[in-house]
Amino acid sequence: MATRPETARKILLYWMDGSVALMALMYVVLMLAAVVEGRLSIPQMVLVLVLLAGFLGLFPLILRAAFEHRPKPSPRLLIAGLLSVALMLQFGDETAVWVDTSMLWLALAALHLRPWTTVWLSATVVSAITVYVVLITGRSWPGVLAAEAFNAVMMILAMLLWRWLWWVIRDAHKSREARARLAVAEERLRFARDLHDLLGRSLSVITLKSELAAKLATKDVDRAAEEMAMVRRLAGESLFEVQQAVHGYQELDLDAELVGLRAALEAAGADCAIEASVDDLPPPARALLAWAVREGGTNVLKHSTATRCAIRIDGGVLEIRNDGVTAHSAAPGTGLRGLSERLVTAGGSVTAGPTPDGEFLLRAAVPA
Repeated sequence: MATRPETARKILLYWMDGSVALMALMYVVLMLAAVVEGRLSIPQMVLVLVLLAGFLGLFPLILRAAFEHRPKPSPRLLIAGLLSVALMLQFGDETAVWVDTSMLWLALAALHLRPWTTVWLSATVVSAITVYVVLITGRSWPGVLAAEAFNAVMMILAMLLWRWLWWVIRDAHKSREARARLAVAEERLRFARDLHDLLGRSLSVITLKSELAAKLATKDVDRAAEEMAMVRRLAGESLFEVQQAVHGYQELDLDAELVGLRAALEAAGADCAIEASVDDLPPPARALLAWAVREGGTNVLKHSTATRCAIRIDGGVLEIRNDGVTAHSAAPGTGLRGLSERLVTAGGSVTAGPTPDGEFLLRAAVPA
């Protein structure tokens, strides 16, 4: 299943493809009407269909190549421009109708050019088209110029806005991933800093005492024994400090985890509803549920496309439901296996998987 940014990208592109397809349908209807009325011959219609098919066939290729970034103008863009001009030259009094293909090409070109270059190209193309349409149709040039300038501005703005929307969605998703990686990196640095502060001095003293004891072993056995006794005491104190640090690192606050998960989900664009009755739970049960909330929230953020998430805790049973089931949701990962081992050891249980109604459910039960 595609991620939400990729889905948004497909929607934007397919919407534009659909708009062009409607334009193509309009052109085909106009050609058939012209053939029926005798204003267009069969060979000329075939030629126009070939030109139109070539232009519309290049359109999605050019659009997708310019959707991720602003590339340099390509041979495809040049060929599409020549095809749009050829289409416009095939008609006499109805030239104004086919000018839209040139405006569509101008909007594609704007995806490749910088703003001022786009302005100069637009002015040149609109002026040339105005002169041509006035000469062919005999219409008043101010009206033609105003109409073509309006069409050019609207098509260019629509195309640029379409790509800008995708860039915003893409950058927001990348920013979310970067924030998650930064949070993990900061936590690792914090833990590494705590261990360094706890063990740095103790291990340095242990090293010095051990070296001193080794030197005294052949000269002053009693003094060497005293030094080794101090080494043993320091090692025991260091081990106790590390155990305390790890214990503090492993302790989680259930209320804080629920608040943090709600904030993270809402920041990711998902609605989060929490219903928790935890006041009567003992501290060990709250700590286990806090781990389950953290792991469940991590799965929702990293492995789903959820737009809604419901969290319910009642009687020592936690349920986390989300509507973002993906292909990765069915197989339990390392985090869920670790959570299962932690809860089973404490007398609890964990189940996780898709439900018949299309949701993903994580259910954790702890001794209450």
